[in-house]
Amino acid sequence: MFSNAQNFRIDNVNVNSFEDSQKGGWKMLLKNIADNALHDSSARFDAPKCDEDTRVEVTKELMDWIQDREAPQRLLCMTGAAGAGKSALQQTIAEECSGSNTLGSAFFFSAGDPTRNNLSCIVPTIAFQLALHSPALRHAIGMVIEDNPLVFKKKIKIQMDMLIVTPFKRLCASGELDRNTFPHAILIDGLDECSGEENQAELLSAIKNCLLDNDFPFRIFIASRPEWAIRTALDNDPEGYLHRLAYHIKLSDMYDATGDIRCYLWTRLRGIGSRSRDRRAQSPLWPTKEDIEKLVAAASGQFVYAATVVKYVSERRGSPVDRLRAIIDWTPEGDQQTRPLELLDILYRNILSTAKELYEAVDTNRGRDFLLLVRAHQMNSDGRIGFERDSIRSFDEIISLEEGGHQVLFSDLHSLVFVRQSPIETEVWEEMRFYHLSFSEFLDSEFRAQHLFVSETRVRQYVVESCLQKLLQQEDFLEDWSFHLIINALRRYSDNQITYIDDFRLIDYTRNNGWGRIDERLSFHVERDQFKEWFGLARFTFDAIQHLNDDLHEHELANIVKSYFDKWKERYEKYGLNWEEVEGSSPSLSS
Repeated sequence: MFSNAQNFRIDNVNVNSFEDSQKGGWKMLLKNIADNALHDSSARFDAPKCDEDTRVEVTKELMDWIQDREAPQRLLCMTGAAGAGKSALQQTIAEECSGSNTLGSAFFFSAGDPTRNNLSCIVPTIAFQLALHSPALRHAIGMVIEDNPLVFKKKIKIQMDMLIVTPFKRLCASGELDRNTFPHAILIDGLDECSGEENQAELLSAIKNCLLDNDFPFRIFIASRPEWAIRTALDNDPEGYLHRLAYHIKLSDMYDATGDIRCYLWTRLRGIGSRSRDRRAQSPLWPTKEDIEKLVAAASGQFVYAATVVKYVSERRGSPVDRLRAIIDWTPEGDQQTRPLELLDILYRNILSTAKELYEAVDTNRGRDFLLLVRAHQMNSDGRIGFERDSIRSFDEIISLEEGGHQVLFSDLHSLVFVRQSPIETEVWEEMRFYHLSFSEFLDSEFRAQHLFVSETRVRQYVVESCLQKLLQQEDFLEDWSFHLIINALRRYSDNQITYIDDFRLIDYTRNNGWGRIDERLSFHVERDQFKEWFGLARFTFDAIQHLNDDLHEHELANIVKSYFDKWKERYEKYGLNWEEVEGSSPSLSS
């Protein structure tokens, strides 16, 4: 101001330095950001991203959407199964946007990092990155913080309004900021890794109210597993407040990654082989096509499996040829020291443990075992229980869940499990499917599931006991011959005579000859459809008992059945009926 001035005096001068004020606010902002969440943070060294020539189609769709500033939907939500490659796509998009000067900000949540697994730093971190693109915005945000130093303690919506909305609006209105050239891509990865469903919902609501409800140039790209917060916000119902506002990509459903996984495995494994000292790995014949196809099949379209394989094979402490062979040939009954899929298993254990905790927290009054119920559905889905696989609703009833109970059971497992419904309106059926074959194998292996493992025998015993309890609850048939028939068959079980049951002839009879003759034997007060449902349950109960008989000692099974047999006797006598007549009768078809 007074360059080269000499011999003069100024009195009573106050100098207000906006720069000093702005620096004070800026320093406070820097103390409240999560630098580990940035796309180029050193904490995310070697972050997963898409290899060249993989995920080309979906990457193009994402970049086309970001670059189209005139498209009506300014929010893109990409949901997909755990390990489908969402974070790799986000990283790839972040780097492409950064290179084209369209990246406004990026935030990568991580459940294992306390600096970025909650909402405390997300708004300051986004504001910080946006401010780097404009000195005027940086100054405006700094002044807001200087005037309101407690802004970081306020609700997310208020933070977003004070640190982003108000400064950005004012600068656009004054012409100090050109909205048409400002870097406009805001990327948020791993919303599901933000702790607490209510926090995830709060962030989505703030984005809607602050960024989408205002006329801003921002294109917001959120990636997440399809968990409750984002799923309900995107639903096509009154609660789905983002349904009309968002462009929704269901990654696991809309893009088949099989070809990309095959390309990824070939490229990465050959690269590892070329750097290896093992001459077998350097051979152009390694890996074999058969090896690659086995790995592709095991991946089930999920990149996390392929990435786990590559990481394991690339370890320098052994030969890549031997390590790849260990993965392909590995079984839990084999080498107990080798854990080629440990990284994948950690992911599964984390998801399953979190879902268990959430389910049992709201199910405290019933005290149901989450892992046991999930395992029962899994075993039924692949035919090991013997119930109709396409009738999840009916199986809910078999295992003592209320109507639609599987929807609550799987509500926090949508990244691993999905329910397939009939595409034909007149057909009502549902069946459970896994996104990952490896997750079903994980549930089967005590070695991999560890403390989350539930044995097949325990599931079969639970199913048998649930069925016996349901049969016990039926009171309409106490005086009917059909009840006597079932009681006599079960009495043989309780007496430890399990080798052969004459009354199974009735089961074969119903299969071969229909229900006409049986209708003639029903008492007048018994409804035909009601009896068919009850007898079907009884038939399934016998099948379940037979399966359990293969797992338990005969006296153990006999004790289980006898406990319910005694309850039947108690209930029968409660109605003043003659139990000795039941025990003494053995009705046959000929009679």
